[in-house]
Amino acid sequence: MPMLETPRLVLLPLSRAVLERRSEADSFTLSLPWPGEGRQDVQFPAEWPGDPLPLFPLWLASLPGDEKEGSFVAVTREGVTRDAPTAVGMLGSKGSVSVGGELEIGYGFNPGVWGQGYATEAVHALTVHLLTQPRVRTVTARTVLGNRASERVLEKVGFARMDRRWDEEDGAVTLWAVES
Repeated sequence: MPMLETPRLVLLPLSRAVLERRSEADSFTLSLPWPGEGRQDVQFPAEWPGDPLPLFPLWLASLPGDEKEGSFVAVTREGVTRDAPTAVGMLGSKGSVSVGGELEIGYGFNPGVWGQGYATEAVHALTVHLLTQPRVRTVTARTVLGNRASERVLEKVGFARMDRRWDEEDGAVTLWAVES
């Protein structure tokens, strides 16, 4: 799986090493592959990755290789609160491409970096990457009703509001889509 880059972020594939280390410690530093430099120490603060953390044991148990296909760690090129690059979010595809060519994405960022444009940069890079895949015609996303910050991210990236639905886990959600 490729690394994706934006002006301020590197999107690193979510690896077995990251999943295992986060399952053992709240905050840690891990040497990871880095564009053009071989490897780089990356800081993982305790607030990373937020809501997906309880899924890590399940993902580890079902991981066929060294990376969780379609999932990325959003890492700053420079330190946010420390000198080293810092993991500030996680994003990726949810499931696989539908028969009609649709693929849903999800994303979450550390509260300490909200409002700084990292989510917009990362979601844009992920969306562009996914829309270049042969079977993907439409990238979709969901936002919880009233989550204006997440709606703004999708609007800036070019997603259009498609529908509203009820989700058993999240309640009222808005469905979004962008086509190739």
